[in-house]
Amino acid sequence: MINTKKAVFAGGCFWCMEGPFAELEGVISVLPGYTGGHVENPTYEQVITGLTGHYEAVEVTYDESKVSYNELLDVFWRQIDPTDPDGQFADKGSQYRTAIFYNDEEEKRSAEKSRDEIKEAFGFEKPVTTRIIKAERFFPAEDYHRKYYEKNPGRYKMYKRSSGREEYIFNTWKKPELEKDPRLARLNAIQYEVTQNADTEPPFQNEYWDNKKRGLYVDVVTGEPLFTSDDKFDSGCGWPSFTKPIKEESVIEKPDYSFGRTRTEIRNSDGSSHLGHVFDDGPGPDGLRYCINSAALRFIPEEDLEKEGYGKYKELFE
Repeated sequence: MINTKKAVFAGGCFWCMEGPFAELEGVISVLPGYTGGHVENPTYEQVITGLTGHYEAVEVTYDESKVSYNELLDVFWRQIDPTDPDGQFADKGSQYRTAIFYNDEEEKRSAEKSRDEIKEAFGFEKPVTTRIIKAERFFPAEDYHRKYYEKNPGRYKMYKRSSGREEYIFNTWKKPELEKDPRLARLNAIQYEVTQNADTEPPFQNEYWDNKKRGLYVDVVTGEPLFTSDDKFDSGCGWPSFTKPIKEESVIEKPDYSFGRTRTEIRNSDGSSHLGHVFDDGPGPDGLRYCINSAALRFIPEEDLEKEGYGKYKELFE
């Protein structure tokens, strides 16, 4: 039997709050909108002025038999900077402040307890300023805001990254959990998202797309040699492109059906890290183009191979 309930959270830009809740099993829907202000049926243009008193928020409809309110609270905290009283990341103003809107005393106690627990667990240097407020009327946002993360995935990812939210989430909430795995603990936010969550970095705005130095490209997580500069070419796509890997067995292929199309994903030899994709429009003898994220690679210049422990690969450049 479905036990449907609603919960409302304000975490800055509501585009960035929909996806994390929608991924939870038991969540029925996530609706962006406005709440907490004094204007009836506000528009986005009104709310972003900061003069309506409304917060940008999301209303989460969920099946309490499958996901608990405490689980929703845990997801909420891990999307925000709870110490910013003026907004969230690049977005400043009262409409971007953080808040939990409780429906009853039980939710209020749960919210207060979760706030105290994250303060103790993470030891923030600044006070936690996220408010816990009695729920008021929720006004749904305009249709074009709904599921923005699905309808405009490229722009959404770029916004989340450029705003500083992605880096903060990684450093504050994820990185402490990765300390048990030294290989992952060395990664930065974009390296983690690319290799572990199959994200894609922006074209022409990554470290190696136009790197012309001679050397070895190794897996950023495992250090396994993958490609050489001699097999790198300018494909015009904005990512490092290679005609072939050093060894065929250093990468594995998997079908990728994301974004409504069929592609061939490339992962490292043990399958633990996403690298990129392979296409059949390359200039080499096999006609392949290995399109790889810079964030999945570490480049070792030819002159540094010996000191980096890759001396046996010097023969590849002779």
